[in-house]
Amino acid sequence: MEIAKLGEFGLIEHLTHDIRPQNASTLYGIGDDCAVMHYPDTEVLVTSDMLMEGIHFDLTYISMRNLGYKSAMVNISDIFAMNGTPRQLIVSIALSKRFTVEDLEDFYQGLRAACVKWNVDIVGGDTTSSYTGLAISITCIGEAHKEDIVYRKGAHDTDLICVSGDLGAAYMGLQLLEREKAVYYQLLNEHQKKHPNEPEPDFQPDFAGKEYLLQRQLEPDARGDIIQKLREAGIRPTAMMDISDGLSSELLHICKQSNVGCRIFEKNLPIDYQTAVMAEELNMNVTTCALNGGEDYELLFTVPIGDHEKIEEIEGVKLIGHITRVELGAQLVSRDGQEFEITAQGWNPLKTQE
Repeated sequence: MEIAKLGEFGLIEHLTHDIRPQNASTLYGIGDDCAVMHYPDTEVLVTSDMLMEGIHFDLTYISMRNLGYKSAMVNISDIFAMNGTPRQLIVSIALSKRFTVEDLEDFYQGLRAACVKWNVDIVGGDTTSSYTGLAISITCIGEAHKEDIVYRKGAHDTDLICVSGDLGAAYMGLQLLEREKAVYYQLLNEHQKKHPNEPEPDFQPDFAGKEYLLQRQLEPDARGDIIQKLREAGIRPTAMMDISDGLSSELLHICKQSNVGCRIFEKNLPIDYQTAVMAEELNMNVTTCALNGGEDYELLFTVPIGDHEKIEEIEGVKLIGHITRVELGAQLVSRDGQEFEITAQGWNPLKTQE
């Protein structure tokens, strides 16, 4: 169905008519000029992300459902990174005439799946046309008690540096998708030269044994489970952020804003077996991928050294180093004991435009 057949308000009604608020802070959601929310006793957290076709995603290999799920999760992840609880989501989309109502239904199916997982209400947004492809803007609203909020600026000398999950898998998933895309277009070009009047050949990408890498790239999960485990263990991080642009970049953000240095150990970086195999297959350094790949959406955080035993008991968290004095800089200790300065080589969306 063409979107024009429904119109803007008809489309919004079609996609959101059965959405019902689940949070007490959501007094009124979709259906008026503004959503109405009430937070009497807590601080309000607000984060926003834009995702642009051709920059942040490629519809050659990500489905609209996966895109909806990922769009929500990258924002929900930011709320968790402040030690908060996500509550509401605002969704704005600009799209061209090549998209159908069914495409938007798939997008909202993924979006709502992510929101249901973390009990987040979709409370509004905007829909408009675009001449240049698909653009998505998501705003997530959350809450936290003032004393519970964790900033990037709170790390101290001797604090322990921890990460959740594993690193580099999302980047390896992207490399795999880009490789198979290149193979597909090469085969397609050769076929069109030899058989210009015949249908496109059937192409099956080679993803065998790499399913985890694809899941990490196409359908990442925010780590609210780790936040819950930290709360249950009585651990309040001193500094925290999510790993969206790469571990190296995020570490340097914490060091700069906390006015500290750091030492992390290569042997302690958590890397999945599939990530290591894929890096070797592509002749890439797996440590470089773990440091600079980005889109892991794992949590990077620091805790007081006194929480060492508690941290070691939490499944899914790995101790990778410690905070030092600022004059010692940010250092990576290699497997053979050499020290290298950590530099920010993670994802920079503006650099590609230079």
